[in-house]
Amino acid sequence: MKKSGPWRITFDTNPDHCNFKCVMCECFSPYSDVKEKRIKSGMQKRQMDIKLIKQILEQAQGTPLKEIIPSTMGEPLLYPEFEEIIELCKKYTIKLNLTTNGSFPRKGAEGWAKLLVPVTSDIKVSWNGATKETQEKIMLESHWEKSLANLKTLIRIRDEYAKQGGNYCRITLQLTFLETNVGELPDIVRLAISLGINRVKGHHLWAHFKEIKDLSMRRNPEAIERWNAVVREAKKIVELNPLSSGKLLVLEHIEELSYEATTDLHPQGVCPFLGQEAWVNTEGKFSPCCAPDELRKSLGDFGNLYHKTMEEIWTSQAYQNLQKTYQSHPLCIGCNMKKSAA
Repeated sequence: MKKSGPWRITFDTNPDHCNFKCVMCECFSPYSDVKEKRIKSGMQKRQMDIKLIKQILEQAQGTPLKEIIPSTMGEPLLYPEFEEIIELCKKYTIKLNLTTNGSFPRKGAEGWAKLLVPVTSDIKVSWNGATKETQEKIMLESHWEKSLANLKTLIRIRDEYAKQGGNYCRITLQLTFLETNVGELPDIVRLAISLGINRVKGHHLWAHFKEIKDLSMRRNPEAIERWNAVVREAKKIVELNPLSSGKLLVLEHIEELSYEATTDLHPQGVCPFLGQEAWVNTEGKFSPCCAPDELRKSLGDFGNLYHKTMEEIWTSQAYQNLQKTYQSHPLCIGCNMKKSAA
């Protein structure tokens, strides 16, 4: 009988390290004061001790754990011990699920692809436009031509490895739905199909700053109506243009919204994370979901993995109570990640 625990764990390995300044980013946006506050307080950049990851993975043997995700805040490939994470995946026969900004720092696209493809279930590349102008306007410090070349290199190496009988890694384009890029979503879908991408995934904006509130596609009924029209167009493109494999491009979270979505993305919707996945911050604290760091603290204090095992937290009364009561929690009501109950 398996021990209790999540099937996937996200480790906040290096949330304060990134080479881009995306406008919607909690930490690196030009509108964010996170870095300024950290420097004023004298805090060093947060970085997880690789020993904690080793400890948690060793304790997770015999649990449902199938894959891990290195930091989705910051650029995980800047984590100095990232290669050790790859080796841990091999040692424990678990998959790596990666979200990257596509710059492939330190080793370049080819160097990283050769290391990642054999152990990865999914590589999600942040992609926020179908044109150079839009991509670089949203993902500040990015370079369209370089990002596109890197993406093509990743796809080529993935395909070559799979043809030799190796692991087939899904590749995803991941975006934040914004007023700035919503009109280009159909062309992002066309680009994905033309390149052999498997999935286009996204989420609605967490408006951390007043300067970007008007970029939300949930801000009023008119924005929702435009969003819904784009969703219908994107789905039609997918239906009419199968991939070379004969399969259809997967669209995830790209679905029409009701006008109630201004306050509740999916009324009666369900959390896709509770009882399924876990997050561990740089200091070892357990978090129940991927809500922005400051917001998810409001869900409660469940313990620290330096002092408790994942199974102890997973089976604790506090975590069980959250699973029963989350739908009445203000953060959960307004969550951008809820899934339709249908």
